[in-house]
Amino acid sequence: MPKLTEIAYAKINLALHVRGKMPNGYHALETIFAFAKDGDILQAEANDTEDNLTITGPFLEGLEANKDNLVLRAVTALRQACPNKIPAGFSIILDKRLPVAAGIGGGSADAAAMLRMIGQHYQIPHELLLSLANSLGADVPACVDSCLVRGEGVGEKLTQIGDRSLEEKPLLLVNPRVSCSTPMIFKNWDGIDRGALDSDGSILGAARSGRNDLEPPARKILPIIGEVVEWLQQQKGVSFSRMSGSGATCFALFNEIEDRDTAYKKLNIDHPEWWALSSLLR
Repeated sequence: MPKLTEIAYAKINLALHVRGKMPNGYHALETIFAFAKDGDILQAEANDTEDNLTITGPFLEGLEANKDNLVLRAVTALRQACPNKIPAGFSIILDKRLPVAAGIGGGSADAAAMLRMIGQHYQIPHELLLSLANSLGADVPACVDSCLVRGEGVGEKLTQIGDRSLEEKPLLLVNPRVSCSTPMIFKNWDGIDRGALDSDGSILGAARSGRNDLEPPARKILPIIGEVVEWLQQQKGVSFSRMSGSGATCFALFNEIEDRDTAYKKLNIDHPEWWALSSLLR
């Protein structure tokens, strides 16, 4: 088998409404998932022994390459579901280019990229990949296809969005190099249901009229998130800006690539200590 390569695309929540807490303890969400064209890089090559994972890249610190890693759990789930199709082992390299615990997919995107890469090569049915993704985590199903999609439930109930007006939209992701604990952010959500996510009109219109209900508690715990959002909103050509997921990564969509590039260069001068990714929406 040739060495396979796949991108674990960075996930962005254009809007994220927390509607309440469900009996199982999880929170009921309404969200719009979008994805950048860039992210972590996965490589895999079949072997005759067992799975092994090597983590490289600028954000490898603190990550464990053991059986609890979502990438290895994804491979194990695939092998258990299709024992006659999947080899005994894979030698896997995860180039961790995105910050960890940052609200942009992280391990979920990595696991989904592993499912997508191995699933496509071994012709695993798409429905099975989504089922396995659902067993791995709430954001993993959306990350399998990594396209513009609406999510409900805990994020696993997906509805495709026909609006393609955001494809190739210039994007800037910024993280002040702080990690956010998702459970802590949810714990500090005020519990108020502020209403449904708009399902009419353009997707950008729905996102703008919506909100990220996790941004206020995240800003309270980490005020620097507010500084990032405010800096992005002040840049020329920004059409929309917000915190993604449970933070601390924030994003800005631009009307023109030139304005995004100018903002990226300015960020490196104003805040060289912050991490940034200049990309496009898929």
